Amino acid sequence: MKKNPKKTYSALLKYDFVFNNITKLIDDARRFSAKSVNVIMTATYWEIGRRIVEYEQKGSKRAQYGKAILKQLSSDLSAHFGKGFSRQNLQLMRQFYLTYSQVKRQTPSSISLSNEKRQTASVISNLTELQNKFPLPWSAYVSLLSIKDNNARGFYETEALRNGWSVRQLNRQINSMFYERIALSKNKVSMLKKAEIAKKEDKTLPEEEIKDAYILEFLDLKDEYSESDLEEALILHLEKFLLELGGNFAFVGRQKRLRIGEKWYRVDLIFFHRKLKCLVIIDLKIGKFSYSDAGQMHMYLNYAKENWMNNDENPPVGLILCAEKNETLAKYSLKDLPNKVIAAEYKTVLPDEKIIAAELKKAKNILESRKKK
Repeated sequence: MKKNPKKTYSALLKYDFVFNNITKLIDDARRFSAKSVNVIMTATYWEIGRRIVEYEQKGSKRAQYGKAILKQLSSDLSAHFGKGFSRQNLQLMRQFYLTYSQVKRQTPSSISLSNEKRQTASVISNLTELQNKFPLPWSAYVSLLSIKDNNARGFYETEALRNGWSVRQLNRQINSMFYERIALSKNKVSMLKKAEIAKKEDKTLPEEEIKDAYILEFLDLKDEYSESDLEEALILHLEKFLLELGGNFAFVGRQKRLRIGEKWYRVDLIFFHRKLKCLVIIDLKIGKFSYSDAGQMHMYLNYAKENWMNNDENPPVGLILCAEKNETLAKYSLKDLPNKVIAAEYKTVLPDEKIIAAELKKAKNILESRKKK
């Protein structure tokens, strides 16, 4: 018996309708989940800032030793909760409260709760109210706090709310000095209308909102992913290759996040070299080597020296890997070491740059040939 093509086509249309509706439902749910966490996180950070400020203001001695208080608090909170409570972050929460203290805000701690069973329901029911108090995500407030001019900060906050800017769009406008440009412009209305339109790169997918570095940090969740399949495959291969070179390399971490200033970075691989007693920071680039890559590695090494290196360890060393179209490059960054003698020792013990470059090229060729099949 032949199938009726009209019925088949109709069934497909109905399925597409159901599928598209479910897809939208899941996307909306993910966005709402990210926003809900963001609202509670932002309210909590404002409250932490308030308590730090109030503690400091209880006496001149406490205010005098503010930095020491933040250092101790950072150490104790990090030991208890994990990431997210560095001295820099706590200072940011303190600054957040001081900047936005003029508005009375209802935080999770200030919500009236009669008993423990009602706590979750009460917080959820107050999400809308909290969102009115903290309408922007925490990432947006971090960007806004970097602006010293109160008028400029107020302008960006107003426009972000009015136009529904994503954090990417907000950062793009701040970096392009939109406030300064519009102040000089003779056609301000036209510029404001153009700013309402989001570019492709401004849009954020639901899964990206959930993987926001601040949310993952707040929830103490692991974050290990790469921007491309080729990068991820190369990183995994290099990890395995270095561990197979001998017993000197001990794996520490992959795609480790760090924050310098207001910007987040990722270190592709971190090893500990047992013989040299130092961290080896590895950064992979798909493309040509540039001086900015060396500058970025120098920044990573300074951060690692200050935040990751133990007292009995030697200074960390960097390894920049560049996988170009026709050739590959492996280059150690040794200029941050105390003297030439130590640099020479490092170079003697570490695997030859040419061996690593050859392995990187070989792995890249294999992976790309598989992709073509």
